Amino acid sequence: MHDGPQHHSPQTPPHRMSAAAAHALIDAHEHFLLTTHISPDGDAIGSELGLARYLRHLGKSVTILNDDDLPDHLAWLPEAGRIETLVEGDVAQQKALAEAEVAVVLDTNAAERLGELAEPVRQGGTEVLLIDHHTEPEDWFDHAFQRDTAAATAELICELIDEAGRPELIDAQIATTLYTGLMTDTGSFRYSSVTPQVHRTTATLLERGGISPAPIHSALYDNRSLASLRLLGRALERIQLRYDGAVGYTSITPEVLEAAGAGPEDKGDLVSHVMSVQGVRAALLFTETEGGTKVSFRSEDDTHVDGWARRFDGGGHRNASGAYLEGYSLERALRDVLGAAPQFIDVEEEGPALSDEDTARLAAAMKAQSG
Repeated sequence: MHDGPQHHSPQTPPHRMSAAAAHALIDAHEHFLLTTHISPDGDAIGSELGLARYLRHLGKSVTILNDDDLPDHLAWLPEAGRIETLVEGDVAQQKALAEAEVAVVLDTNAAERLGELAEPVRQGGTEVLLIDHHTEPEDWFDHAFQRDTAAATAELICELIDEAGRPELIDAQIATTLYTGLMTDTGSFRYSSVTPQVHRTTATLLERGGISPAPIHSALYDNRSLASLRLLGRALERIQLRYDGAVGYTSITPEVLEAAGAGPEDKGDLVSHVMSVQGVRAALLFTETEGGTKVSFRSEDDTHVDGWARRFDGGGHRNASGAYLEGYSLERALRDVLGAAPQFIDVEEEGPALSDEDTARLAAAMKAQSG
């Protein structure tokens, strides 16, 4: 346990590290805490599990602790049962936090995305290592192995492991978890972030781990619940186009979820279906929640949506970003976010903006489709 906090002041950027330097940091310590963002996806969970098993191969002590539960569709991953969810007052978890020499934050670079773990990680007195592929990391990390051109955080974990020069340490379990991270965060290798190096890395995982892609793909995509398919149908019915068809969007409300018998975990990657509409260059999914509206942005290669998301205090990648508009009704989010499109992507201004009355009427019409 360290004597006191070692994180940087808000004015000091994190120390950028190479894969070799990050591995040297790992070699110098024994006790690790791994965590990731709320609502964890395949890259977040796959990266945690892959790195944790690798660290254990090196003889390290590792605890994986997240603020949110493991998603059901990822529960099949090897050693997923070793992921813990934060429980207030849990003595063993508090001990793991206190004893960790290095806290590794994976696949997110913002404190608010860590949920209730943000404060103990920032103030716990450990060195904090960021491993992430998103843009503009916050200043409080001690070290950052970060590259926003990486297709997934799992790709960075692969680079980190390669630094050891011990390919035999990549077993079937590590290969499966990291392949899952790569596949899910690249849309099954179809996004513009996929490079020749990504395919080389993927081939190396398959060869070293002796695994086949087909069962992994089937476990992820061929076991959907009936509720998720009903939700998909309702989301497709609600697709609307703006800006001469260049921008497509759909929305999910609590009423839509209820009518489909679905929960938030059944949404999957609905925004990609909007993106598949002919002529659409930017796709948005609006999800109305009790406290605001979440917006997911996707775009084709030369249409960048990260600035659009940042306008609403979000962020992410050039072609995949998100924002949460706290306190925004669906009506207000539709009006403000869609109305801002010409400021950030190459579309012509439309006619006069929708009045509040027209926006409310549009939102009401979309809600009426819930039944």
